[in-house]
Amino acid sequence: MWSRRDWQLFYARVRSGRKGQAPPRPVFLSTGDRLEPALGFSLTELDDAGITLERAEELGLPVDAGRIGAYGPNVSALRDFARLRRDRF
Repeated sequence: MWSRRDWQLFYARVRSGRKGQAPPRPVFLSTGDRLEPALGFSLTELDDAGITLERAEELGLPVDAGRIGAYGPNVSALRDFARLRRDRF
């Protein structure tokens, strides 16, 4: 059986592995069903993921205020990234 200290060390080691995780790269769907890189996440995508503009700056996420609309995979990637980073703080 693991003691409480063993579990604490285990979770500390798991959390330390996430330090170097880079933020996700935004993409958008262009003509012909092609994915192309975007300059940043749209404000709608940030809002759908539950991330404020200030929090996006803290996380180092690129933001493109000129983009309109939301792409589902971008929102999912933002939610996952924010959840992982929330564990660190």
